[in-house]
Amino acid sequence: MKASDRAYASLREDIVEWRLAPGTVLGEVEQAERLGVSRTPLREALARLTAEGLATAQRGRGVVVSELSLAHLDELFELREALECKAAALAAQHSGRARFETLRNRFAAAPALLTDDDPQRNEYYALAAELDAAIDEAAANSYLSQALEGLRVHLARVRRLAKDDAARLRQAAVEHAAIAGAIAGGNAPLAAAATAVHLSNSLNHIKSTQSIPHQSHPATPHREATHG
Repeated sequence: MKASDRAYASLREDIVEWRLAPGTVLGEVEQAERLGVSRTPLREALARLTAEGLATAQRGRGVVVSELSLAHLDELFELREALECKAAALAAQHSGRARFETLRNRFAAAPALLTDDDPQRNEYYALAAELDAAIDEAAANSYLSQALEGLRVHLARVRRLAKDDAARLRQAAVEHAAIAGAIAGGNAPLAAAATAVHLSNSLNHIKSTQSIPHQSHPATPHREATHG
């Protein structure tokens, strides 16, 4: 792996997992030393993060981890609803029944995954990622899948705001089961509606449990982020 790719992957993970909090200055000297790379590949990594909207250049401070605000969150979920509802509807039109019936049943049993033995809820999130991948494949729209891939890095970052709340995840499992069931049944309108309900509940939960600053003029990610 190239040094710039390695630096990018490490910084991206640190940002998504909140080891580098919003507003953290990503100083070239400090980060290059921490990651064991020279400043040139570090700059390339920072440029990629800026293009994705995970970092932003600020006058007098250099590159910093981008902020999250209520305005950012609303905009993110507006785009998420448009993309994911369409993907679910397409998946219902194109999918094989058995795969999504199996996923529905697994989500119905998902509370067993939400135990104290796995405080990070890794098994549950892996199951949710499996549903995402199944929908992407069944939707059979490469442009839609590409747009969702660029969006999901931000969603992974936002997920940490929910602090892996077990009660919310149990309800989310019911919602995911409804989505998978609608797709298995070939009901495109119901699949889109079930997805919209899930996203609305997710957004409301995050807003109700977190103190996120409101920014009336959030920074706009670089246009290249749509190609991530």
